[in-house]
Amino acid sequence: MRKIKKLEMRGISKSFQGNPANRDINLTVNSGEILGLLGENGAGKTTLMNILYGLYQPDSGQILINDEEVRLTSPLDSIHHGIGMVHQHFMLVQNHSVLENIALGYEKTPFFFPKIRIRDKVVEFARRFNFAMDPTMKIWQLSAGEQQRVEIIKALLNGADLLILDEPTSVLTPQEIEDLFHILKDMKAQGHMVIIITHKLDEIMDICDRVTVIQKGTVVGSADTATMDKRSLARMMIGREVLFNAEREQLPKGDTVLKVDGITVKGDKGTPVVKNMSFEVYENEIFGVAGVAGNGQRELGEAITGIRAIETGRVEVKGVDTTNMSPRRIYDAGLSHIPEERIRFGIAPGLFLYDNSILKQHHLKKFSKKLFLEYSQIRDHAKSLVESYRVSTHSIDVQTKNLSGGNIQKLILGREISEKPPLLVASHPTYGLDVGATEYLREELLTRRREGGAILLFSEDLEEVMKLCDRIAVMFEGEFVGVLDSGDPRLADIGLMMAGSLRL
Repeated sequence: MRKIKKLEMRGISKSFQGNPANRDINLTVNSGEILGLLGENGAGKTTLMNILYGLYQPDSGQILINDEEVRLTSPLDSIHHGIGMVHQHFMLVQNHSVLENIALGYEKTPFFFPKIRIRDKVVEFARRFNFAMDPTMKIWQLSAGEQQRVEIIKALLNGADLLILDEPTSVLTPQEIEDLFHILKDMKAQGHMVIIITHKLDEIMDICDRVTVIQKGTVVGSADTATMDKRSLARMMIGREVLFNAEREQLPKGDTVLKVDGITVKGDKGTPVVKNMSFEVYENEIFGVAGVAGNGQRELGEAITGIRAIETGRVEVKGVDTTNMSPRRIYDAGLSHIPEERIRFGIAPGLFLYDNSILKQHHLKKFSKKLFLEYSQIRDHAKSLVESYRVSTHSIDVQTKNLSGGNIQKLILGREISEKPPLLVASHPTYGLDVGATEYLREELLTRRREGGAILLFSEDLEEVMKLCDRIAVMFEGEFVGVLDSGDPRLADIGLMMAGSLRL
């Protein structure tokens, strides 16, 4: 395998069922360079990178490595040519361990005793790059952030000359992002090349040498990041000015909507990961829960929404005891949910968009009549959601799995708040969204707050938590180590609190 010094994509076009995803795209990346790829959700960035990784075949165009044309008919071809990729939606086998997943993706895994033979290499590699994890744990036992780290190790372990990263930092802590960027800068210094897809403009400005902007499947501009600023990039990407500061006015605290009283929740290993926790969320309030992945936030959200059993304690929604009720009955009590893993828990990927627009709502009178669904009303509802929440799709008659991640998130948001629920539990709601969609979704959350709704927000994006939340709770090892009002000066120490070094 020759070292890649230059990679070009020339005239790449790709359509799905007659709908163009990429149109005559040209892209170049050179040795020792980090290229940022920007664009709105559904713009065609991931499709383009999936072509480069051999998952899709272009309808037309060429891929050249060191000025020689290559055919990449599978990911194995791409790996052989020195191309690695970390996907936005994890390509992991849920019932296998961390070590087994890495062994499956490692080209040099031996045939006999593969886990034993590569275990030390994996452990040493994880320690070297600050990815602390237990290699014996099953993937389904890990948080989204921990699963992301497994994917990064899988890609880097193969020693790729070109590393493609699709939203790699969306579920990482600030320290982990800093560590990852340190790795990428080291790779760049050693002559490697990186293509990073991210919707975080600060990251583009911090880590990338050049940026290419894609809009509706077409390249609309390229520039050196040294000559650009955030507002210029945002304007190039979505064609208008973006408001970077969401307006959160002061509102009087309303009645109690969610009451959590002394709940204890076990994790996937059978040990308590949420420990005797109590708090309340009120009308006109966004209550944020911040913390490093793996400290019980996921389990807390799952327990409140009915996905995970509560061992002891009580949860009430609008005065109704919802402890260990089914998600359907909890929804009927007034709780809607934007899940952390949108594909796994938020949609039925193989169903049509209009089917997914009424999940958990199909029993409502306006959508069903006795034993039969009212499909004319359902289709009208789906069309309304697509229009109102800016879901980019050519039809409501497509399988939902064919939408981009951001458009799936918009569909889930629209579905969950269209009935104006008293309580919305939102777990990492802007994960993987472009700057325009993030701005839109945050405004929708603030609008629901103004309407009297209560929102429980789980997020590892500290900027998001600081901007949106009236109160912020920091979670460490299954407990709140501090609950502070948004203007509290002690929030300057939130990093120490997230690390467990400070309790209030």
